[in-house]
Amino acid sequence: MAEIQLKHIYKKFDDGVDAVKDFHLDIKDKEFVIFVGPSGCGKSTTLRMIAGLENISDGELLIDGKKMNDVPSCDRDIAMVFQNYALYPHMTVAENMAYSLRLKKVPKKERRQKVEEIARTLGLEGVLDRKPSELSGGQKQRVAMGRAIVRHPKVFLMDEPLSNLDAKLRNQMRGEILKLYRELETTFIYVTHDQTEAMTLGTKIVVLKDGEIQQIATPQELYQKPANQFVAGFIGMPPMNFFHGKCVADHKKQVSIRISGQDIPVSEEMAQHIQLKHMLGEEVTVGVRPEDMRIVSADESGFDSEVQVYEMLGSESYLYFEHDGGDVAVRTEAGTAIRKGDVVRFGFDMEHVHLFDALYGNRI
Repeated sequence: MAEIQLKHIYKKFDDGVDAVKDFHLDIKDKEFVIFVGPSGCGKSTTLRMIAGLENISDGELLIDGKKMNDVPSCDRDIAMVFQNYALYPHMTVAENMAYSLRLKKVPKKERRQKVEEIARTLGLEGVLDRKPSELSGGQKQRVAMGRAIVRHPKVFLMDEPLSNLDAKLRNQMRGEILKLYRELETTFIYVTHDQTEAMTLGTKIVVLKDGEIQQIATPQELYQKPANQFVAGFIGMPPMNFFHGKCVADHKKQVSIRISGQDIPVSEEMAQHIQLKHMLGEEVTVGVRPEDMRIVSADESGFDSEVQVYEMLGSESYLYFEHDGGDVAVRTEAGTAIRKGDVVRFGFDMEHVHLFDALYGNRI
């Protein structure tokens, strides 16, 4: 059992940089939690504080109810897999995997038995006598994972373990990690800057920016109801399109969002739900995902633009425009005849948009 509580954790470095600010999170036993965000957002620093590799400036770290702030890393029953593998080059695969067991003075026969068992799970049984220099990137990553797994830790920490692998191998290793998670039945905390990894691996995702938590949610909740404009733009590929808008109403009190001089009506139900009638005259940011954009006819509400980029991805295509100083992506069918240089009209349904406060970026 491994429940982790981070209670208002702060990390301030000697140079005055606040790397982590008021990080408050409860992680249940056997959860797979992802820390995701851009470089420098504090996700790896938070992971290192959990592991005991960084001191906590303020706040409390509890594992199974026991305060761990001053407990040495080796006594926390935590295993960590790093981005750079950190394998011993002079040791064989088997020796690398068994190293922690040897330090604990586990008998040689028992060490070999555990290593071989984990090697079969990871598909490494044929390379146990090789040195790390003789392995591929994917094999090295599996060895690093095996070295952590063989200890049967309470908590499994992974710091961008797939970032050095090519796209095909990353996809394969994501499947391996999910398989391990189900087999090991322990708590996983995984750090990544790749939102695709975050959305496909985690049961709970923590989105970070500038050392602060922006949203904690399931992958589906993050995608469908982002808490603010940063989360909306970070989660999803291609990212969400954003437009400058203003809440207006006509003489019949029909609420619309004015974008680039065009008034796009909002349903009465939507206007009441988010209280747009109290925001008349205020500026908003309108967010629309590429799959909710569409090419419309000349007599429909929309915006005429020239296609800047045409991108065909097999089962679907993406068209990219410039509008109001920003980039706009529209997903279309793979068989579309539209190409770069064509002038077309794109539009969207207000029922499928996300509205954000123009000043602070919070969801309306």
